[in-house]
Amino acid sequence: MFTDFLEYDFLRHTFYTGLLIGIIAPLLGTFIVVRRLSLIADALSHVTLAGIAFGLFVDKKFAIGVAPLYSGMGFSVLGSIFIEKLRAVYNAYQELAIPIILSGGVGLSVIFIALADGFNTDLFNYLFGSVSAVSKKDFYVILGISILIIAVIWLFYKELVTLSFDEEHAVVSGIHAKRIHFLFIVLTALVIAASIRVVGVLLVSALMTLPVASAMRLAKGFRQMMLFSVLFGESAVIIGLITGYYFSIPPGGTIVLASIAILLAAIGKKRLSYNSGGIPHGAE
Repeated sequence: MFTDFLEYDFLRHTFYTGLLIGIIAPLLGTFIVVRRLSLIADALSHVTLAGIAFGLFVDKKFAIGVAPLYSGMGFSVLGSIFIEKLRAVYNAYQELAIPIILSGGVGLSVIFIALADGFNTDLFNYLFGSVSAVSKKDFYVILGISILIIAVIWLFYKELVTLSFDEEHAVVSGIHAKRIHFLFIVLTALVIAASIRVVGVLLVSALMTLPVASAMRLAKGFRQMMLFSVLFGESAVIIGLITGYYFSIPPGGTIVLASIAILLAAIGKKRLSYNSGGIPHGAE
């Protein structure tokens, strides 16, 4: 693989993109999990799938040349905006916004996939990821998104943490909760859209939650949880990409299985530490 890595540009682009996704997906996923909004990733991933199918449909039927990655990104951002609008409409039942958008994304996906004459290799790669799907242009777009996300988290870290743990206190403290939350959900949409090339649109939510779930078992504080989440995310991506390359299978599945293996190891280590302290199973 190392020889091919040096020889083929697409392998380098995919690997570098995977490293970026291994940082930004768990990083933002930490806030998503703490805020108990994990299903937002699933909802936006299905909306992104609708955008991808729309891009494939337009390109096939009208030869306009809409890149599925960018149409998926556009749909994802629009989906995040609609979620915020619906949360305002159903103020007392804000969680309703997520299944509404998820259902709409699934419905649109089915329609556009049918109009584009069903499944093909391109759509399969978007669903489950590919080790050869990332172009140089895609890499630079994802690099820009990664820089933007890291910069926003750096600049608004205190506001995001305060909103995650105590939204009422954040509002009383003068933080513009609605603006910050809107920015947060748009960034989530961008992470999902950026990750689909490598992980696949149906599996990207796993990369945003599984490393965080592993980190929660071992970390002693929020910052440490973020650090562990990124470490576990990067490990899963690297293992998944290498395994996917050698076995010629979509990397999305191997990345998710690697994440689950890390999660099981974290749970096992936590249980062993409890047992060594004389605390029985289940006491935690």
